[in-house]
Order: sequence, then C-alpha cells, then structure tokens
Amino acid sequence: MIWELVYKVGVDTLHIWKPYTFPSPIDVIKSIWSLIKDNTLGIAVVVSLKRLIEGYLVSLIIGLALGLLIVRYKYLDENFSALILGLQTLPSICWLPFAILWFGLNEKSIIFVIAVGSIFAIAMATEAGIKNVNPIYVKAASTMGAKGFKLYWNVVIPSALPSIVAGMKQGWSFAWRGLMAGEMLSATKGLGQVLMVGRDLADISQVMAVMVVIIVLGLTFDKFIFGKLEKNIRYRCGLESK
Repeated sequence: MIWELVYKVGVDTLHIWKPYTFPSPIDVIKSIWSLIKDNTLGIAVVVSLKRLIEGYLVSLIIGLALGLLIVRYKYLDENFSALILGLQTLPSICWLPFAILWFGLNEKSIIFVIAVGSIFAIAMATEAGIKNVNPIYVKAASTMGAKGFKLYWNVVIPSALPSIVAGMKQGWSFAWRGLMAGEMLSATKGLGQVLMVGRDLADISQVMAVMVVIIVLGLTFDKFIFGKLEKNIRYRCGLESK
C-alpha cells in the first residue's frame, strides 16, 4: 500500500519521476505473472538455485576448513588473517575477469564467482567463533582427558556453532551477489539473465519483479533452513527456550 501510494503521488500527482523509472506494485505483479505463465521464471529459478547451491557448498567446505586451519596454526593466523579480511572486502564482480580467463564463459566460471564470494565470510566467522569460545569449556574438557581432534569436535566446534551459523547466513547472502554478477555476464538462463533482459528492454517492472523474487527466495531459505538451524543450535546451547 505504501509502495502504491508513493507511486501515485510521485508519478501521477507530482510528476517527480516517469513511470518507466519507478514501477507500480501492480505492474510488478503483472510482470511476475507473465514470467510465470510462459515458464520463464520457473526455469530461471531452478537453474539459478542449482548454481547457487553448488557454489555455496564449495564455499562452505573450503571456508570451514580454512577457518579451522587458521585457528589451529598460529603461523597461518598471523600471516593470513589480514589477507582474508582484505579479500572479503572485494566485491564478487572483481573476480569475474579471473573466472573468465581461467574457466571461460561457462557454468564453472559462475560457480567460481559464487564460491569465492562467500568463502572468506564463512572462514572469518569460523575463526572468530572458535577464538571466542569460553576458555573454561576447553579447560574443563582438557581436565577430563579430551584433547586434539576430540576436544575440537566435542567442545570447541559445538560452542562456536552460533557464530559459524551466522557466518553461513552471511556467506549465503554473498553467494547470491556472486550469482547475480556471474549470470548477468555469461549465463544463458537464470534470474540474472532475466534481469538483464528487463534492463535491455527498459522494462523496469521486470527488473523489479526479479528483485522481488530474489528477496522472497532469500527470506524463504532463511526462515526454513538457517532460521530453524540457528534456533535449534541456540536451544541446545541454552541461549533460547522453545
């Protein structure tokens, strides 16, 4: 209702902007329905989610392993923590030239951009979560004979899970940005390609429709996957009641 009100006042009443620069929600809904009817949206969502999940799983494995290694080895911590922080500040689109040179204009280049866009966020969250584990937990486990891998697996990692899950959520958002950057450049199908078609046709309603779909997908995954995972972990840690 607020969106429609802003549109009516800005476009129809005050003429602050033109209809083709700021769409009404009704036009966006019509664009979404049109994309659904010809199955363009369904195909784009399936293809994009496939790429996103593949790239995110790669980043999850590498990011968790990298975070654990940095905490485990002091040399890596002293020499690579600042580098990882610096790489995290790079926008995903900066990796596109490397992806194209190394892999060409194909699926591998898109998955690479997705993965590299979220690896460092997950690694930093893992590192921070483990470093902030209460030392009393580690000392208590050590006095009971836990050490090495057993200490990490049963005490350190479970205690750091809230921070790790927060990093996973952040990595998921960065993965979306990498996906859009890759698809807008080289994909033949996907949400990024639909977004580019809307731009090329100067169809702002289609552009906004894709943005709405991405927001809905992001909120859905957060609620039914990351939200439930985070709530379960917080409950097991005694930080939240059911």
